[in-house]
Amino acid sequence: MRIVFMGTPDFARESLERVYNAGHEIIGVVTNIDKPKGRGMKLAYSPVKEFALEKNLKIFQPEKIRNNIEFIQEIKNLKPDVICVVAYGKILPQELLDIPKLGCVNVHGSLLPKYRGAAPIQWAVLNGDKTTGVTTMYMDAGMDTGDMILKKEVEIGENETTGELWIKLSKIGGELLVETLKMMEEGNAPREKQSGDFTLAPMLKKEMAKIDWKNQTAEEIKNLVRGLNPIMGAYSYLDDTKIKFWNVRKIDEQEARLNIIELKEHEYRIEDIIPGTVLFSDERKGLYIKAKEGMIEVLEIQAENAKRMNISDFLRGNKIEVGSILE
Repeated sequence: MRIVFMGTPDFARESLERVYNAGHEIIGVVTNIDKPKGRGMKLAYSPVKEFALEKNLKIFQPEKIRNNIEFIQEIKNLKPDVICVVAYGKILPQELLDIPKLGCVNVHGSLLPKYRGAAPIQWAVLNGDKTTGVTTMYMDAGMDTGDMILKKEVEIGENETTGELWIKLSKIGGELLVETLKMMEEGNAPREKQSGDFTLAPMLKKEMAKIDWKNQTAEEIKNLVRGLNPIMGAYSYLDDTKIKFWNVRKIDEQEARLNIIELKEHEYRIEDIIPGTVLFSDERKGLYIKAKEGMIEVLEIQAENAKRMNISDFLRGNKIEVGSILE
């Protein structure tokens, strides 16, 4: 089929590559404009643009879609059978959705109608969900409200990060899109209305990355850390110094007492200790912090203006005193 592909990040590149390898004719690739990146702030291509350049595909990078008469006419002139949209990042106007003969199809990183919106993968991890998946759907003018075509469910690992789940779902998304296109071409693609029982997955905000030791349980802190890995990292302040947490483990007090003799000696006091207090700090045995319910064992950490390190390496060069309180 004649395909116009719209997408931007590596999640979308996986789908574009699968569609290309399936033998479809990619007549145009639409991606976001180049953006400055890194210390030198040099303009960087999106992963989708990089692939399109490798394969000599026609590239469009409009700053906006809505009311962009020239761009919409260019897409009309291509006469696509289908427009595939994967993590493009903009809501498409109806006049663009009406162009392809067989419709516009979207790959979404959740089991719709759960987690409509910009960050479905991140919110599944942040909320501690045990399962998620990928949905392909016909697009309409709403935000992820179109009729569903195919779904595939996957389990989320107990300690799986957003980054790990992102990679897993990107591969599944590519496979599901190719299967969806085959069914559309053959004229037997299903069409299922979404129920009204939906949830939203809005863009993440920087202020949510700060750990609230007093009010968040060990489970919630663990989910925050893995949910923001590798996007921005959860953080706290220790003596006015910002520290990012990239990998932690929830540990209950009984397990901690078995592992750390020093904690067993003071077990009668642990319940009265303020959440956020460093209970144990040793380069060989690790770093343990009191939470509202349970404890956090820190596995990977990052000091301000430094690189990410495993906790043993970090504690060799940075002393964290027992009794210190993270804020």
